[in-house]
Amino acid sequence: MNPTHPTDHDASDPQGSFRALLRTQRVWDISLPSFDPAAAPGAPLPLFHRWFAEAVAAGQSEPHTMTLATVDEHGRPDVRTLMLHDADDEGWHFASHSTSTKGRQLAARPEAALGFYWAAQGRQIRLRGPVVTAASTQSQADLHARSTGALAAALTGRQSDVLGSLEELARVSQAAWERAESEPDAPVPTWTLYVLQPREVEFFQGDARRQHVRLRYRRDGEGVWEGELLWP
Repeated sequence: MNPTHPTDHDASDPQGSFRALLRTQRVWDISLPSFDPAAAPGAPLPLFHRWFAEAVAAGQSEPHTMTLATVDEHGRPDVRTLMLHDADDEGWHFASHSTSTKGRQLAARPEAALGFYWAAQGRQIRLRGPVVTAASTQSQADLHARSTGALAAALTGRQSDVLGSLEELARVSQAAWERAESEPDAPVPTWTLYVLQPREVEFFQGDARRQHVRLRYRRDGEGVWEGELLWP
């Protein structure tokens, strides 16, 4: 098999075929921006805002998506991709049903980590810290400021529950869409806005020669941010 042709495969050796395909993949075969941590602001939020805008300008697909890591009642990690709703002085905002898996995990252990990866510029941002819930009025306002589709999905509910069939999903989803269109302010009591208040935020700038630049902000006991460089 010629590993330079990713569509080629050997049906008799699927594992070998996968490994060959995996090893043909490359990262950062593009011109990457530079990052001078000495010129970074004293707190992470302004730098996050700047990098987000630069990711959008660079054509990064869905830069507002991120990974959220939580732990279950046994301390086992869990991770999923979801959307950022805001990033301000309160923290980094996201939302879900309080009855979902992530909602139950956060209720039991209100600590989490977030990760952004913007391949268009070889950049990552990682955050860790406690998570608080916003007031119900703020959570509902967040939901109703979004699209009809977002409201329909929230009205469908049952997130993370076992689904009996795709036909059932289609039926319930259609009813939710119809209600969202006719009642754009329909309440969803379990919809909850969460805010991660980071203790640590790391900015990672990739380098083609693997001389990656990593700047980590850490908040001290007085709430003051301190920056430090990390080895790649």
